[in-house]
Amino acid sequence: MFKKITNACVKFVERYLPDAFIFAILLTIIVYVLAIFKTGKSAVDLVTFWGKGFWSLLGFSMQMVLVLVTGHALAQAPVVKKALTGIASIAKTPASAILLVTFVSATACWLNWGFGLVIGGLLAKELARKVRGVDYRLLIASAYSGFLVWHGGLSGSIPLKVVEAGGGLKGVQFDSIPLSQTLFSNFNLSISIILILTLPLINYFMIPDKDKTIEFKPEEEKEFEIAIDNSFSSKLENSRLLTIIISILGFAYIIKYFSNGGTLSLDSVNLIFLFTGILLHKTPIRYIKAVDNAIKGTAGIVLQFPFYGGIMGIMVDSGLASIIANWFVSISTAKTLPLFTFLSAGLINLFIPSGGGQWVAQGPIVVKAAQTLNVPLGKAVMALAWGDAWTNMIQPFWALPILGLAKLGAKDIMGYCLVDLIYSGIIIGLIFILL
Repeated sequence: MFKKITNACVKFVERYLPDAFIFAILLTIIVYVLAIFKTGKSAVDLVTFWGKGFWSLLGFSMQMVLVLVTGHALAQAPVVKKALTGIASIAKTPASAILLVTFVSATACWLNWGFGLVIGGLLAKELARKVRGVDYRLLIASAYSGFLVWHGGLSGSIPLKVVEAGGGLKGVQFDSIPLSQTLFSNFNLSISIILILTLPLINYFMIPDKDKTIEFKPEEEKEFEIAIDNSFSSKLENSRLLTIIISILGFAYIIKYFSNGGTLSLDSVNLIFLFTGILLHKTPIRYIKAVDNAIKGTAGIVLQFPFYGGIMGIMVDSGLASIIANWFVSISTAKTLPLFTFLSAGLINLFIPSGGGQWVAQGPIVVKAAQTLNVPLGKAVMALAWGDAWTNMIQPFWALPILGLAKLGAKDIMGYCLVDLIYSGIIIGLIFILL
């Protein structure tokens, strides 16, 4: 029965889900049309909102490009290759490969989502090379499924934001919400632990029959051919001294940053990946070659993220996101507000796939509703956070880095992710009702 459901989901996605870029275009059209009919804004106003938001994700886009590039380049260093091979050697069968990559990815994403995305993808590729008979699509989907738990983990942007009184929002006031009421609350830890422990099993049950398995072994990253001669430029390019000097500078700042209370963020993760990669590749030219090799997988991010910036511009500035959120609040009670907040956040996340952007758009409505209905703010906030993470399983936005790494398309993995979406939705929804 479970395999029949999985096969149905895979076939549905393969038939109806277009390329991720087409998906972004369709979402743009849908949001534009909805905003015309639901917000009362003129067509010209909506074009202005779209254009205003189009380049709003440039900084974030560069961060995501660097997540992919620095992570991939680091993985090409001989010592890291050896470490990944060692971890992958734990798995001897397709089943153990699926279990391993899901657990490692989910645990890493709970610790830090940027780190988890890269590590999960790299381990999946290595397992594809080492384990015979494993389905490559499910392997990459399993690595991505670990991303489900990120917003309930240590790098969750919304729970970290509300530690500050007011959470950076306009129009609402509330006291600081400590992590004991959000990340380390009983309901949040219950969701995180259950998903980290059971997602590997759900993915295991989706392993296709042998006749339907698509096995793919990624090409081994070839050793770089570095030309060395007696010219001054060649000596600089192959200088280990330059590598050591710049690495000392980079790690000196990293140590100072964390000693002054800095936390893992996209910038700090990228900085660690960057200078660790430079150091382990030993010479500047070797790292340049590794980056050249890695940059090929970033096309989806560069092309599509601006379109999501435009979608977010329409959703927020037209008030469409507020209209959707307010409708869910209007049918809520004190008992059901966390559940309906979770569901509404999941819907809005399809159009605003950014935790920070969604907090700005939906946060004020959720906070006011929780205050009116006397719902604990920590629980309402985490319902919003989990909704933001939940529908990433059918939103290609966050999958682009791992898809670029794996050289796959969204439809290759989203059928399996749809099953993870259904399962996790049931678990999260029940816990918000019961706890």
